[in-house]
Amino acid sequence: MKSELNSDKKEKKKEAVKKVIASMTVGKDVSALFPDVVNCMQTDNLELKKLVYLYLMNYAKSQPDMAIMAVNTFVKDCEDPNPLIRALAVRTMGCIRVDKITEYLCEPLRKCLKDEDPYVRKTAAICVAKLHDINASMVEDQGFLDQLKELLSDSNPMVVANAVASLTEINEASSSGQPLMELNAATMNKLLTALNECTEWGQVFILDALSQYSPKDEREAQSICERITPRLAHANAAVVLSAVKCLMKFMELMLADSEFVKNLTKKLAPPLVTLLSSEPEVQYVALRNINLIVQKRPELLKHEMKVFFVKYNDPIYVKLEKLDIMIRLASEGNIVQVLSELKEYATEVDVDFVRKAVRAIGRCAIKVETSAERCVSTLLDLIQTKVNYVVQEAIVVIKDIFRKYPNKYESIISTLCENLDTLDEPEARASMIWIIGEYAERIDNADELLESFLEGFHDENTQVQLQLLTAIVKLFLKRPTDTQELVQQVLSLATQDSDNPDLRDRGFIYWRLLSTDPGAAKEVVLAEKPLIAEETDLIEPTLLDELICHIASLASVYHKPPSAFVEGRTGLRRALPKSSGGNEGESGGEQPPQQQQQQQQQQPTVIPNQDSLIPDLLNMDINPAPVAPAAQPAFTGGTLDLLGGGLDSLLGGGGGEIAPAAAPAAANNTTSAGLLGDIFGMASGGAAVYTPPKQVWLPANRGKGMEIHGTFARRGGVITMEMTLHNKAMQPISQFAIQLNKNSFGICPASPMHVPAPVAPNQSVDVSLTLATTGPVQRMDPLPNLQVAIKNSVDVFYFATVMPMHIFFTEDGAMEKRVFLATWKDIPSQNEVQFSIENINMNVDMTSRPPEASNLDANLHLDGISNKLQTSNIFTIAKRNVEGQDMLYQSIKLTNGIWVLTELKVQPGNTTIVLSLKSRATDVAQGIFEAFDGILHC
Repeated sequence: MKSELNSDKKEKKKEAVKKVIASMTVGKDVSALFPDVVNCMQTDNLELKKLVYLYLMNYAKSQPDMAIMAVNTFVKDCEDPNPLIRALAVRTMGCIRVDKITEYLCEPLRKCLKDEDPYVRKTAAICVAKLHDINASMVEDQGFLDQLKELLSDSNPMVVANAVASLTEINEASSSGQPLMELNAATMNKLLTALNECTEWGQVFILDALSQYSPKDEREAQSICERITPRLAHANAAVVLSAVKCLMKFMELMLADSEFVKNLTKKLAPPLVTLLSSEPEVQYVALRNINLIVQKRPELLKHEMKVFFVKYNDPIYVKLEKLDIMIRLASEGNIVQVLSELKEYATEVDVDFVRKAVRAIGRCAIKVETSAERCVSTLLDLIQTKVNYVVQEAIVVIKDIFRKYPNKYESIISTLCENLDTLDEPEARASMIWIIGEYAERIDNADELLESFLEGFHDENTQVQLQLLTAIVKLFLKRPTDTQELVQQVLSLATQDSDNPDLRDRGFIYWRLLSTDPGAAKEVVLAEKPLIAEETDLIEPTLLDELICHIASLASVYHKPPSAFVEGRTGLRRALPKSSGGNEGESGGEQPPQQQQQQQQQQPTVIPNQDSLIPDLLNMDINPAPVAPAAQPAFTGGTLDLLGGGLDSLLGGGGGEIAPAAAPAAANNTTSAGLLGDIFGMASGGAAVYTPPKQVWLPANRGKGMEIHGTFARRGGVITMEMTLHNKAMQPISQFAIQLNKNSFGICPASPMHVPAPVAPNQSVDVSLTLATTGPVQRMDPLPNLQVAIKNSVDVFYFATVMPMHIFFTEDGAMEKRVFLATWKDIPSQNEVQFSIENINMNVDMTSRPPEASNLDANLHLDGISNKLQTSNIFTIAKRNVEGQDMLYQSIKLTNGIWVLTELKVQPGNTTIVLSLKSRATDVAQGIFEAFDGILHC
């Protein structure tokens, strides 16, 4: 091969290079031939030169020193009389990502940017973007950006298009936060002129740039729209969608009811419909974009329902997307047609599609009130088919219809109950149980139906168990005389036999409510339900506006902003301009804030769709945390006695109080808050004094401008995560959410993370997040390690921190002396661990000790230590003095039920305290020592 490459015959040399390229293409290493191939560059044959350049691009990175040999040829070729060779040379130099060669590229590139041939200029424009990716500072220092901006005024449309593409690429990668391409009226005019003459991809780049321009007034916006509108008739789908993106943005600047907007609306529909005649993949992309457009401007396609009807040969992904758009476009005018189609789809063979079609019928009933009766009738017809998965989906959506239209269609319940035995899917079973519990007074054998579910209670899905518990409590409150045994059975199963914390907590809440005040229980459990929202899967408005600005890109297909899936993206965030025409249905102009507030208050509470309740950071802050109801006075019998004699017989007690053996309360003592207080975290006692200082959890360089300092605290039995959010970025940060990974203590957010307003640049905000210990448990190393995910409008960020152990010390950790002594003896001696706590200031939190130290003073020292520890729920059980050495014995109870017994040895005059601790779980020892060390040093 070497000899052929060094041959004097041009044809033989060319064939040899072709063989080398062929070997390289199939993955063979031919880097050993680098010098010989480089020698072939000295030729006038364009085909051979292209092959050699191709080889160089592939191997220059692995052979940088050898690649330098080719620099002179590159520089020489950049001045070749043939423009194709000049362009080829500058393109290849841009593709060779070697710093040593990059230095030599600047001068030839500068000449090529001013070349007389437009082909060379357009190639050089793209080369600037490639060079910026290799060495951004060099591009800025050498003035290439200014030369690119000059090319925007070039006479050749392709040069303009490539200059726009290059500037856009550089802009996306820029970290300055400032747009490099400042569009003004003159530049806009040149871009619009070039738009008509360049290639289709050039048009896409120009249209994308135009979409980022902000017209100074409505007249200019209309003028731009008129010049863009012809692009809607282009054969390329990317050009059409890019034109739609521009028009959608500029329409925001016009009055909604203006004649121009009405005409533009009519022009936008046909090209979108035409896209649905393409191949399935293009159809899917078009449908995903149309889904966004319809959410923003439903009037665009309101008369085009038929084009979204599913064809028999459509792929499943196209079918499902069409179905979604059909529901969005459903209205009183077309609902009959839509229902007829949906009923037909429900008889298809594709199970997923049939399920979606049945759910779509339910969504139509909720959205279009006049069609609800027809929808219910259609669903009943489908139930009569006895197809298992159809019946189950129908029951799920009928439950939602009952929620939307209470006391209207309950006559069909008997038909639903006939299919009870066929239900095997958790969601369908849970829906049926909800219906039985909600309408128990209308179902004669409701107790028998619910009892049939209890037989396999522990084998049921959690969703079914929770629903069954609530349904039986509802039944009991409606028919207390004959369902006492049933409610006792379900409460026992939920609180005593279940390992699920959610189920157990709900069972305890119901138990306490029923036992203290059945009247209050009735108000809580049988309260009026909020209405189901018409649209439960609409994209959040600010995100929708951003996605509209990204039509014709991957963001519009994923329905996520680019920052969510492009790693390291720092480009400018796009948003629609503020509308001058108001929302659809308004007469024009913006409403006063008071009127807007009244409208928001009048809207029904939105119940999120079941599909949206996945444990995903993007869907976390759907509902605010429920507010704990005020404590009710104890029930003493009387007119509210639902059982005729109170709930005492149910709980095994007599008279007006709960029998200690049966009530699920603490064994040792019952505070005034009682069990309900424990459930809602309302423990008595003073606030914990010790809170560790805040540490940097997420530095700004890892948080893309967001820096988080944080610590943990326990006050009044409530664990909180205290954070300070610093915004060191150039733009406001908002849309905060948090998720905690499984951990050793089941720590999880008790409510969503609430940041009241966007955090402005160079501003900080303090956030307190209440935590619970009812989450999933997984052993971590170290034990108190916590992995955290924080989501905001920029990205999702991950970090880990170590929780201080004292936040898990509970308020009921005081042991009796005899129990302490017996437990200490019972724990094996090998489970005892010793630590030394040094440099303790013995005069902290007490009166200074006089020189003539006495036993009283020593007690004062011990009392100071004891009091300080007790504020963090470390309870002193006993004190004693052994050979001049003071001993303190304490007990600690952790939130997971683990007990820790400690002994503190305090030597008068010595600043070192010896800590001995015993526990059946020695893994907690290091964390306990660190807690003591922190508390005693604070």
